[in-house]
Amino acid sequence: MLNLLPIIYIFVKIYIMSKKYAKVIVDIASSQIDKVFDYSFDEKDNYQIGMRVLVPFGARVIEGYIIDISNTASIEKSKIKSIIRPLENFVCINSDQLELAKYMKETINVGMCDALRLFLPSEMRNGKIKELQETILFLPSKETAIKYLSTLRKNSHAQESAILFMLEQGSYKQAELNKKFGSSAITKLKENGVLLASLKVVRRIPASIDYFESKPTLTELQNIAKQKILSQNKKYLLHGVTGCGKTEIYMSVMEHIVNTKNKTGIMLVPEISLTPQTLARFRSRFGDKVAILHSGLSAGERFDEWKRILMGDAKIVVGARSAIFAPLKNIGIIIIDEEHDGSYVSESNPRYNTIEIATKRAELFDATLVLGSATPSIVSYHKAMTGEYELIEINERINKKPLPPVQIVDMTNEIRNGNPDIFSTALKDELQKTIQEGNQAMLFINRRGYSSFLQCKDCGWVAKCQSCDVSLVYHKADNALKCHYCEKRYRVFDVCPDCGSVNIKHGSIGTEQVVSKLKEMFSGVKVIRMDNDTTKTKGAHAKLLSDFKEGKAQILVGTQMIAKGHDFPSVTLVGIIDADVSLHQSSYKAPERTFSLITQVAGRAGRADKQGKILLQTYAPRNYIYRLASIYDFAGFYKKEINLRETTAFPPFSKIIRILFTSSDEAIAKEVAKVYYDSVRELAKEYQNCFIYLGAMRSPVSRIQNKFRYQILIRLKIEQSDKIIKKLYEQADKLNKRDLSIFVELDPSSLS
Repeated sequence: MLNLLPIIYIFVKIYIMSKKYAKVIVDIASSQIDKVFDYSFDEKDNYQIGMRVLVPFGARVIEGYIIDISNTASIEKSKIKSIIRPLENFVCINSDQLELAKYMKETINVGMCDALRLFLPSEMRNGKIKELQETILFLPSKETAIKYLSTLRKNSHAQESAILFMLEQGSYKQAELNKKFGSSAITKLKENGVLLASLKVVRRIPASIDYFESKPTLTELQNIAKQKILSQNKKYLLHGVTGCGKTEIYMSVMEHIVNTKNKTGIMLVPEISLTPQTLARFRSRFGDKVAILHSGLSAGERFDEWKRILMGDAKIVVGARSAIFAPLKNIGIIIIDEEHDGSYVSESNPRYNTIEIATKRAELFDATLVLGSATPSIVSYHKAMTGEYELIEINERINKKPLPPVQIVDMTNEIRNGNPDIFSTALKDELQKTIQEGNQAMLFINRRGYSSFLQCKDCGWVAKCQSCDVSLVYHKADNALKCHYCEKRYRVFDVCPDCGSVNIKHGSIGTEQVVSKLKEMFSGVKVIRMDNDTTKTKGAHAKLLSDFKEGKAQILVGTQMIAKGHDFPSVTLVGIIDADVSLHQSSYKAPERTFSLITQVAGRAGRADKQGKILLQTYAPRNYIYRLASIYDFAGFYKKEINLRETTAFPPFSKIIRILFTSSDEAIAKEVAKVYYDSVRELAKEYQNCFIYLGAMRSPVSRIQNKFRYQILIRLKIEQSDKIIKKLYEQADKLNKRDLSIFVELDPSSLS
């Protein structure tokens, strides 16, 4: 009898050798599941690192990411399940992106799943978005069409017209042919083989404002900055006054990197409102090489732009914070404009600092990193002063004109002189003059809505959100009270629900009230309001900015989204309605933010040939910040602020850590915060020379969306801080449980 054992052994060995093992991160954001799972596949299936796959997981079938492939498994092979199928036929996540995800996991305790999600359009998950395809009909043979035409009955007018049309066109969209000639006629032509169908991928193109300019010649200072940036692959801080032409430097450097060095680049701006004009300028220069990524795109547009970048069809990416994760290969430069802006820090999970991510990504490609601002952050400027960044400074505008003068208006004097209005006499006069001369004005107030709260004057009751521990903001246009944290709406009351009084008081003014008063003061003058309420719809940012630039309104009223980067040649007046809003925030960064906002807003005036003027209204006119901002003395402000921070041991001379505990059950949040705090106190004993401050408390906003919030604040000396932070991460992972979130934030931009 033939011995089959050797043959069986050979087949088994071949089968085993043909098996490979994918290391998969399953798409479940849970710290308990944030680890690698082994799945098998046949070598012939050609799975690759960075692909998304469908895998069995317990009783479920879920999506996952292949982060490595091996010939060996880490567990018993009999327990390993097989990959079901790939979700796409291409690699979604590049090798450098995987490195970046691992870096984020190690340094800021982000789960691999959370990190990997950042590299994909969110709608790709669970198959919510795919390429858009349309059916194209074409004539496979003109002879066949003409022959069929001769056999048609006399009353087959629709088919006859369709054939004659297609003999001219060759191919055409089926949907359009159905409209022109009727679907029944087109169906018959398809059934008889006169027309054949093919699918064509349709690109969903994000709208862009028109922008055409001849390529300007760089000024001497611009050219010096450009040559310095191109000289070495380093980290640069470009500190240039408003109107000095930083964007042109960015484009000129990008042009050399992309066209001469054949590399790719990322251009980040802080606000979606800045993206349309930046995109327009880049598209004017680079055409279809430019892609755009930001949250204002539709799901289809975002997917198509992402796919273009991934496939190498786009070489430059313009966008807000999330564009740092774009799937570019061979990156040569990353530029972060308005680098001081707080929106570059993510305040929702996963929590990250865009500048730190950009720094790591630049290192992975040995690329150049450029941070630009008229008012750099104290931390960035300190890095430039200590040699970590190379500093490039431009102290004059392109038009050689001086920066517009800033007039500080004492609002306490206005009240003493019988003017309790939100507009000072000086601002009213300047607005009147600006309108009469045919120029434009911008008015800045960093509060949206009509008034910040409604309060009963008799009993002191204030309308608050039922889901969040915050006052409701009155919005007159909608006649509603809104929560700016969870967006819930409530009915406006005329009578106090607590005591029945009709004596209702309005809180601080917002953009809506400013517009209302302007329309009362200047009959017939057109005003545009720009804030989160007026820019919710798709394309609203670009439309409002375009309308103002085209002169369809004389006055633009807005929040901080109008403060940065915009270039309106006809703006000669900028009014800062209430400069004190940002000054009195409970943050060590309040002086920095206030100085920056004033300087940035002031920079919108007098950018062309016309002289500009700034009016700054305040109830604290002698504050040193206003004095220094009014003469654009960043060096003086930096010197005062850095001395203060060194004396009080605040960043960059320390690290601030916030551990935030949130839960729908207040007892759980409070109890876990207490347990964590006790463990940190033990840590503080071990590293007593490193701890500057340690405290536990309710968060200033103690409830958001029915989640109770407690926090621990820590300030550490730089020495040994990395060891302590690692232990803080480990403790957070240990205590995480269902219905509880623990976030460990490094140098958070807000403590509220």
